[in-house]
Amino acid sequence: MTDLLLKNVRVSPSDAVDVLVRGGRIAQIGPQISATPDTLTEDGGGALLLPGLVEGHTHLDKTNWESPWYVNEVGSALTDRIDNERAWRASTGHDAASHARALALAFLREGTTRIRSHVDVDTDAGLRHLHGVHATRAELAGRVEIQTVAFPQSGLLIRPGTAELLDQALADGADVLGGLDPSAIDRDPARSLDVLFGLADKHGKPVDIHLHEPGELGAFTLDLTLDRVAALGMNGKVVISHAFCLGGVDAKRLDGLLKRLAALDVAVLTTAPPSRPVPAVRACREAGVTIFGGNDGIRDTWTPYGSPDMLARAMMIGLRNDLRRDDEVEWAFDCVTGAAARACGFADYGLTMGARADLVLVDASCVAEAVVTRKPRRLVVSGGVVVARNGQDAIA
Repeated sequence: MTDLLLKNVRVSPSDAVDVLVRGGRIAQIGPQISATPDTLTEDGGGALLLPGLVEGHTHLDKTNWESPWYVNEVGSALTDRIDNERAWRASTGHDAASHARALALAFLREGTTRIRSHVDVDTDAGLRHLHGVHATRAELAGRVEIQTVAFPQSGLLIRPGTAELLDQALADGADVLGGLDPSAIDRDPARSLDVLFGLADKHGKPVDIHLHEPGELGAFTLDLTLDRVAALGMNGKVVISHAFCLGGVDAKRLDGLLKRLAALDVAVLTTAPPSRPVPAVRACREAGVTIFGGNDGIRDTWTPYGSPDMLARAMMIGLRNDLRRDDEVEWAFDCVTGAAARACGFADYGLTMGARADLVLVDASCVAEAVVTRKPRRLVVSGGVVVARNGQDAIA
């Protein structure tokens, strides 16, 4: 692997530095670094240096990215969307591998080098979608780090045989075990969570649960979930995705839930949708709860929206949470960088010595400007290799 020297980049509004990369890792950060003649040198032109961006929650297997437009005529209920998607994928032979590859590379061009993708596992498709995304993960290894979450999108208990498929998915290399609305979908939250956490404990895998359930129903399910985290000692290994209930309970109930989440080191994922109550970034941070960001679906049968630009998602998080000051916009940026890496367990992350050299150059004076203006990424480096320039692939 060729060494890389980035000259004249900024890690703050005022300080210009150089960054030396050796063996795919950051070896040195400082002014006027010298390197051997065979070191690849790139002039950063005073651009702002960011760490590789992190997509904390998406569905690579579902996307229609780079496909003809999907005409969405689906009903508004969650079950409508679940049933429609399952039927559509069966009838079209939707290929998870090729679509996941297209979207993962689109993420990379925009500076995202780490992705957590939930992948559907159900009794109709079996493990086909998971194996497709795993093929993409293997092909893109070294360019994009992809975590897979074995996700029972159609429910766990209500579709007998799903638990066995999830068991096999974890044995086949899924990184995380997913869950879905144990009360609203499975209608038996205690048993649903017992099965889910039993599988996670058996395989020693972390858990990431979609919790769309609103208000007190969601708070009830969340408490049951936290009981199991405590009983199994899974502190730091569980994520609650969406967590709409945290935006729909009274202040006293919210305070208690946030204290439990913080004590057990359970992270919260937000997509910051404008149409639903959402967990507040400020309240989570003040309580010591890790909150991070993701897109959810991107241009699929569920939604025409979403973008592989994580700076755009950071801006949405900022807007939804009324984050206006520059330092507050940096909280939104943290949701798609450091906080996301911690919550997902992506190792060796950041602009520090010894970290994996995932680097992004943007023409902006500061982080807040980078989030709001979302200018083209001048350069994207993944694992010490230049992989994109100005939104275009730099390697085949």
